[in-house]
Amino acid sequence: MQPRPSSYSAFVFDAYGTLFDVHAAVRRHAAKIGPDGQLLSEIWRAKQLEYSWTRTLMGAYLDFWQLTEQALDFALLKVPSVDPAFRASLLDAYWNLDCYPEIPAVLKELKAHGGRVAILSNGSPSMLEAAVRSAGLDLVIDDIFSVDQVRRFKTDPSVYDLVTTAWRLYPDKISFQSSNRWDAAGAKKFGFRTVWVNRTGQPDEYPDFAPDLILTSLEGLAARSL
Repeated sequence: MQPRPSSYSAFVFDAYGTLFDVHAAVRRHAAKIGPDGQLLSEIWRAKQLEYSWTRTLMGAYLDFWQLTEQALDFALLKVPSVDPAFRASLLDAYWNLDCYPEIPAVLKELKAHGGRVAILSNGSPSMLEAAVRSAGLDLVIDDIFSVDQVRRFKTDPSVYDLVTTAWRLYPDKISFQSSNRWDAAGAKKFGFRTVWVNRTGQPDEYPDFAPDLILTSLEGLAARSL
């Protein structure tokens, strides 16, 4: 396949919820955890994000792994039907989250057409490197950008600027993909072309920062971008 010019110079992906299934850690132990596993997972994720926003506003940074631990501790207290003895197993599973099934083929197609591919995530560098290796994406990801470099979480503009500064690109040359509507809004405000991956059929919000494209999965991204 011969590379051909792309409408965008680079494709940057959020990690958690976009490339990697954040509920895979609980699902892996679902049979033992019991019927409240999904509730536990949803609270865990919600608190993980809440802590990132709160700490950015306070100027009290902790890396994302510490927030992930704290969020799970809260979730276990909130859902007492789940045995706290699962804590270590759930945290261990978070280092090896499943990627969504279409991801390897999508990234390879972008690369085949000369696209530059990166991750821009709240995750700590060690978390992201482990997830990329576990999913076998290390050969198609060009760069991993972590908020740890600026010690602030999305949607702070300094996070999105990590990519434009490192790659010396104007924001409008970058296509940014996220399953998190608030993240897509932040990236749109910064100037990226934004793709909202609405995997779970959520209602739209932030109408003044509308995404340029809405997909139900990343399948078809190349066809809509190249």
